[in-house]
Amino acid sequence: MSADTRTGLQLRSLIKTSGELELSLVSLPTPEPGPDEVVVRVEAAPINPSDLGLLVGAADMTTAKASGTREMPVITAKIPEAAMKAMAGRLDESMPVGNEGAGVVVRTGSSDTAKALMGKTVALIGGAMYSQYRTVRVADCLVLPEGTTPAEGASCFVNPLTALGMTETMRREGHKALVHTAAASNLGQMLNKICIKDGIDLVNIVRSQEQADILRKIGAKYICDSTAPTFMDDLTAALVQTGATIAFDAIGGGKLAGQILTCMEIAANKNAKVYSRYGSSVHKQVYVYGALDPRPIELNRAFGMMWGVGGWLLFPFLQKIGPADGARLRQRVLAELKTTFASHYTQVVSLQEALQLSNIAVYNKRATGEKFLINPSKG
Repeated sequence: MSADTRTGLQLRSLIKTSGELELSLVSLPTPEPGPDEVVVRVEAAPINPSDLGLLVGAADMTTAKASGTREMPVITAKIPEAAMKAMAGRLDESMPVGNEGAGVVVRTGSSDTAKALMGKTVALIGGAMYSQYRTVRVADCLVLPEGTTPAEGASCFVNPLTALGMTETMRREGHKALVHTAAASNLGQMLNKICIKDGIDLVNIVRSQEQADILRKIGAKYICDSTAPTFMDDLTAALVQTGATIAFDAIGGGKLAGQILTCMEIAANKNAKVYSRYGSSVHKQVYVYGALDPRPIELNRAFGMMWGVGGWLLFPFLQKIGPADGARLRQRVLAELKTTFASHYTQVVSLQEALQLSNIAVYNKRATGEKFLINPSKG
């Protein structure tokens, strides 16, 4: 890292027309802050699944090779021909990575609001967070409570606001309980804490006994293992008890979305007063917000006519609810940063270590309980 703040390293992802991914570090001048801007020394930035989409794209990371030097490593990997179409919008454009992070303000612009942030620990959202220095608008900084470290505040946007966005969407669309898949993730654990605190019934779908145990420890009541032979019966029973008619699905591909809708339909019919050949009149909704399984979504249409499957993304949701409600959700995150919204990391790596093949192999698996934090100022 440079002794001053005028230049810093940034992690870049490039997809070439030749069908190759290149990950590298570049040394860049730090833009001078305008009147309402500050320069932040980034000390913590998580690797979220949404970051991996930009970082590695559709590359086959089993083909990854390392070159360059220890200080300036370069990783290359092949992209399958069939996946290149989806990458068309970003070909030959070197892109900075990292949605969110936190750090310390080391330089400020001339306005009083900018000067007031000097030396403060702030959380940021807005891309390019896998950088040693970021020049950002004061409006994009969230001042962390006194005594909060950058690592504690690094994940205070994406996962917390997504989890709160799920309960908010549930209420706004007239549902009273919800279902969540890949439920033992950092985000899933936060969602459980929110639901327990707010008195919302939550049905958790996991893929192993270990994941079920993680959730039981934090007080989760309804847990269904999708690998169990009794999964459909277990899920239906949980839906009858909770009345959940909205699901947020991180898996995306395969049969799970259809299975959830089918079980919701069976649960709704158990309480139906009259038979209808069109199925129950209860609207059942699955929102897909992740792609842990890249296969097509299979719907077996065993769930009547009152249903929906759609995509759900945090930023369009925040735009839809408007600045006042968005600020209300952010204030809750700050108030419960070390409790409900605490994130846990298995490893803290430097920018160089984030480009080691052994580390990429771990974090690119997107496995529950394996969350990496990059500290661009480490080393």
